Amino acid sequence: MKGEVLIVSTISDDPFAIDVAHFFGQKAEIADHLALKEFSNGEFCPRFISDENDFDNIGYHLQGKTVVIVSTCCGIASRDARAMRTCLTARAAKDNGAEEVVLLEPDLFYSAQDRGPRPEHGEVDFSRTAKDYKKFDGQPFSAKLYGELLKTSGVDCVLTVHNHSIAVERLYNKLFNGRFYNLSPASLYADFLTSEGMVGYNDSSQSIALCAPDAGARSFVDTIYKEIQKISHDMLLSPSTDVLFMEKERKGERQVLIQPASDSPLQKQHIEGRDVIVFDDMVRTGYTIMECCRQLKEYGARHVIFVVTHFYSSDEVKENLNSNAIDEIVTSNSLPAILNRDRQGRLRKKMLALKIEKWLADFLLRHIAESDATAEPPLYSTDMSTKNPRASNRNMTG
Repeated sequence: MKGEVLIVSTISDDPFAIDVAHFFGQKAEIADHLALKEFSNGEFCPRFISDENDFDNIGYHLQGKTVVIVSTCCGIASRDARAMRTCLTARAAKDNGAEEVVLLEPDLFYSAQDRGPRPEHGEVDFSRTAKDYKKFDGQPFSAKLYGELLKTSGVDCVLTVHNHSIAVERLYNKLFNGRFYNLSPASLYADFLTSEGMVGYNDSSQSIALCAPDAGARSFVDTIYKEIQKISHDMLLSPSTDVLFMEKERKGERQVLIQPASDSPLQKQHIEGRDVIVFDDMVRTGYTIMECCRQLKEYGARHVIFVVTHFYSSDEVKENLNSNAIDEIVTSNSLPAILNRDRQGRLRKKMLALKIEKWLADFLLRHIAESDATAEPPLYSTDMSTKNPRASNRNMTG
């Protein structure tokens, strides 16, 4: 096992970071490791707490230790403020002797700004057109700037969850010498969906379609499919599961045409009577997903579940996803504010959140601390409103 690992946050009462530290097995509170000062002029100054009587290790009391900074967009600070706080905390760790600094940021800041106005601004897997370059004209290549700031500040390794950008993955692997971990929640979703009976665990005749709403979600849906097959291999009643690949064509800023791709194993005539689970990495407006689910209902889908990792709870998202075309929503708490019932709004009646702190702590134990200890399964817990019918069913069955 490595030397001591300290888990901290740039917000002293960050519940997400507190839970990660708890499941990791850290006995001290995160606030016991790091004091967060703000000067009268508004400037932030983190200070790693040391023995007041130790005058022999000034500037070196973190020597040999690994500092993990857990950063989510919750609490009083904005994403911009938390980004700066992370940089200062990383520098404080290195300026006091830390051997390694790890950033755990489930929803990686600025990663949606993964291209810039020049050809060298983002390595993508498609040919960029003049229209695509023009979309970024006048803007900074923010993803690169943020990565470089983290590196300059002292961050050695970055952990994130289900990041959709190939450009970001390539950029961060270069910046951090391959120490960029883009963790896939596929195994969590597969375990949850089978254990909840959403993929035919209790009924071998139930037909399920796993749906990718666009080309970008295909590989993730393929991974989910394989995980479900692996889990169900030894089941007495195995689910009948197949995949549906949708493709979209943008007709405007808020208009898309969505239909099955020509090479999709399932086509629209195969959807009638099936339960369909739609997967995506994030939802920002909800319009595309709502249109996809509406099409699935038109094809005769019996029940439509939307599974998304990063849920941005804007008024527009809540309005769009309140559609009758979506029967249930499953999300992670990578954006922890989604656990707030007010942020869920009317969607609380059909929303369930998977809390992923234990899963992340398990990864830290195995890959950062290099420990033989692992977290006990399941590596997630569920959170839902009492308005959700699944909550009532659980109470009835104990």
